[in-house]
Amino acid sequence: MRCSPNLRMVLGFMSLFWSGMVWSQFRVTSPSLQEESLHRHAVIYKDATAKLTLEAVQQLPSSAFTPLVVENTDLGFTTATYWLRFSIKNELDHPVSYYLETARPIIDKATLYGFEGKKRVAFQESGDRIPISQKSVKQRKTLFTITLPAHQEYQYWIRLQSDGEVINAPLLLRSSDQLLDTIAFEQVVFGFFYGMLLLSAIIYLFFFFAMKQRVFLNYSLYVFFIGMLQFSVDGFFHYILAPNGGWFSDKAVIFFAIIAGYFLGRYAQYYLEVWNVSTLINRLFYGLYVFLAGLMVITLWVPDYFYLTYPLMNLAGLFELLLIIFTLWVIYFRTRVIYQFFSLGILSLVTGFVVFILKNLSVLPVSFATENSSKLGTGLEVIFLSLSMANLIKKLRDDREQLQIEALRKSEEMNEMKTYFLSNISHELRTPLNAILNYSDAILQESEAPTIREKCEVIRSNSRSLLGSVNDILDFSKIEKEAMTLDPQPFDLKQLLNDLHQDFKNRAAEKQLDFQWVVEGNVPHQVVGDRDRIRQVFYNLLQNALKFTAEGMIKFRVELTTEGTLLQVKGIISDTGEGIPKSKMDQIYESFTQQRIDNKRKYGGLGLGLYIVKALITQMNGTLHLDSLVNQGTVCTLTFPLEIVEAEAPICVATPEERDWSDTRLLVVEDNVMNQMVLKMIFKKWPHLTVDYAMHGEEALTYLSRQEYNLILMDLQMPIMDGYETTLAIRKGQSGINSAAIPIIAVTADVMEATKVRVRELGMNHYMTKPVDKAQLLEAIVAYRQEL
Repeated sequence: MRCSPNLRMVLGFMSLFWSGMVWSQFRVTSPSLQEESLHRHAVIYKDATAKLTLEAVQQLPSSAFTPLVVENTDLGFTTATYWLRFSIKNELDHPVSYYLETARPIIDKATLYGFEGKKRVAFQESGDRIPISQKSVKQRKTLFTITLPAHQEYQYWIRLQSDGEVINAPLLLRSSDQLLDTIAFEQVVFGFFYGMLLLSAIIYLFFFFAMKQRVFLNYSLYVFFIGMLQFSVDGFFHYILAPNGGWFSDKAVIFFAIIAGYFLGRYAQYYLEVWNVSTLINRLFYGLYVFLAGLMVITLWVPDYFYLTYPLMNLAGLFELLLIIFTLWVIYFRTRVIYQFFSLGILSLVTGFVVFILKNLSVLPVSFATENSSKLGTGLEVIFLSLSMANLIKKLRDDREQLQIEALRKSEEMNEMKTYFLSNISHELRTPLNAILNYSDAILQESEAPTIREKCEVIRSNSRSLLGSVNDILDFSKIEKEAMTLDPQPFDLKQLLNDLHQDFKNRAAEKQLDFQWVVEGNVPHQVVGDRDRIRQVFYNLLQNALKFTAEGMIKFRVELTTEGTLLQVKGIISDTGEGIPKSKMDQIYESFTQQRIDNKRKYGGLGLGLYIVKALITQMNGTLHLDSLVNQGTVCTLTFPLEIVEAEAPICVATPEERDWSDTRLLVVEDNVMNQMVLKMIFKKWPHLTVDYAMHGEEALTYLSRQEYNLILMDLQMPIMDGYETTLAIRKGQSGINSAAIPIIAVTADVMEATKVRVRELGMNHYMTKPVDKAQLLEAIVAYRQEL
């Protein structure tokens, strides 16, 4: 084929023009030169064998070289050696010095040779395989110094060597001032960038320790290792952490890239809950981790194939990003949920790397922004992902608040169930105990046979012990719910102390213990306080002294001091028992606690005594203090105030057998036959007393409509119509207007505080608990009966 004359002319002109470009030298003509790219004046040769020497390359024909057509030539992943050649001529009348920047900081080794004709005038080295101290310019970047005498031309050769990483071949000639300005600017930007990554990693690590959610740990570690990856790419890892070069400095980029890729995947899995999205996608993530593990094995132990890790890791990263994007699409397709900040973070990362690649292809110009676009993308990614984590924290907080609300609701339900259970258990236990205790008391009063009396005492003692345990459990529940209340009423303190003295004197005698009782000060005729609770406090403390004392004595000392209308009561209970170690003193007031666990087996009891005593004394505005020595005994001191009631002398109440009850008619509303029998046994000794018995509320209303009564004893839990409904009907006049105001005393086995409150709200006059105390029953009937 023959070319036309015109075409031959054009081709010849282009050949001459191209040849001139290739061989043209860069001329320094201005002393104010700050920065210049030398790529237009340089050619490059690829040594695929990586074995050619400089002398061998210098002998190559010019046609073996190709021009550098772009400012930052990307030579791709390679293990080949590349040779750059260019010339610089100084046309000024004085010497000039510049810095030449080439390749990325992670280049394994870069060597510069300078020649004046055939004479070598320069030899410099850089790269992350050699120690910082051996670099010609001790900087993180790949820098060489260029010094030219006046009117002198030097030819330079640069050899670039890599173990498989991407090689870039920029040739930027910079003045020292411009280089310092660039480094200063980069330090500010990089300082902000790495500071932001480190701060994010630390903050979300704290969130992990606080909230125990793995998504925070995975995100924190991803941010840390992506930061270390960039730290290595920018040469800071070699410059600061591995200045001596070596294996880890050379492998740091791929090492941190693999770990960062793993934690990015784990973070995405936990954040997006991939296992709930698709089993296949979840398996692909785990397949990716296996692939990353294989790359790590090659990095650490298979050096002959290490060059493959760079392109494979990039493919793995691309696959991971596509997998995350696909997961986001599946989530949106199925639920129409958009993870806005998470998606923006991934988009920023992808955009940063796309810009970086387009810059390498010279589609975009070389600038600080395009040169560091991957870093900018990573920074924006971390910002958006941190915002997504903030949303996650808000969601977790909302979820926890919802869980707390639900837990509170369930707790309230459980409390209601517990209250209902305790009310029922109290009713079910107290009902038979009412019969057992009252029948055993009746037998004791009627029988003189020693064996029968002894057996009745055993029955009564064990029944009272069981009743005490039931009361302790109920009191514990009240204290836990802060529902424990006191019922201050006038009572005879002297009688209370005498009863305690007599009771424990006999019980101490059974254990062959010496019981000493001392009362100092004047005992008022009547004081105001919760008699039952005060008795419970003294009883529990004396019971503990008796329980834990095997030999010796128990001393019960009461000191009374009058201050105006107040009586200060100080009780001192001491014993010669086994004592309490100092290490246990701080725990002695806790619930279900005894000195040792095996004490519960040895001595019995629930371990609630002191816990309840402490709560009651606190509520009575008193104090409680314990002193104890092991094997020597314990001294318990308590104080509390009581209000003195002005009275000349105690009121003597006749026994029920001494009274005439012919003008009294009672209505007992009780469904339990045994409880009816107990009351019948009590009332049969009251002369001329008339008592009618109703099995439920409806029957009681029928009685009231036919007959007038002085007082009603009302059970609460009954079939057909319970005590609450019956009381409400009576107060509304449904049994007749004359009985609407009749005194009603609740006699129940339910001792819950809520029951007491409800009883008062319904208009009952008084509240008594089972087992029925005959003295308290007499006192209540005398106090509340109405005249017909």
